[in-house]
Amino acid sequence: MAICSVFVVNKAGGLIYQYDIFRLDIVLKIHDEKVVVSFGQRDGVREMGHAVLSINGVDVNVKYTAEGKEILEYLRDPANYPVSIRFGRPRLTSNEKLMLASMFHSLFAIGSQLSPEVGSSGIEMLETDMFKLHCCQTLTGLFFSCIKFIVLADPRQSGIDALLRKIYEIYSDFALKNPFYSLEMPIRCVLFFSYNFVICLQLKMHNTCSLKHVY
Repeated sequence: MAICSVFVVNKAGGLIYQYDIFRLDIVLKIHDEKVVVSFGQRDGVREMGHAVLSINGVDVNVKYTAEGKEILEYLRDPANYPVSIRFGRPRLTSNEKLMLASMFHSLFAIGSQLSPEVGSSGIEMLETDMFKLHCCQTLTGLFFSCIKFIVLADPRQSGIDALLRKIYEIYSDFALKNPFYSLEMPIRCVLFFSYNFVICLQLKMHNTCSLKHVY
């Protein structure tokens, strides 16, 4: 059993000394510039996939606290205890998102080639116990036919197919028809994102996708 506190009480019942021993039940390490759990688990925090997101209610900056101190050094100092640490899935960096998107593109192509059916549509859904990945690819025969629309959603969420079709419709109307948009480039069209795309997602969260375009 771990030692948590030491109390010294005098003969009259008064507390004359007390010392708290603060310790983490998990081991932390730095991985990919993030402070992650390397061993142990507690209160749902597991070794795999959890990183430090905030300390004492303030978001951390990668491996540093909001004050610029290294998190591991901060946690080694007994003067900083008691401390409140929030763990969760680490936020993906822009480079990690690019890597994962490219990786799924490759898996999609492999799935299409491995299919025993000619003209397979590829991976349309991946299901886990925590989320479902839905994918829709454009059906045109032009050189931008490899455009894929991917949605990660709760496994219980319905109507994702309709949402994917609506996103494709918005992409066609407000990105492809924009004379200042170049194919294969990041989408920076205001009407695509600020109005239609965001509104469509908000409506979907209320179990509807009956959206009229905003011009």
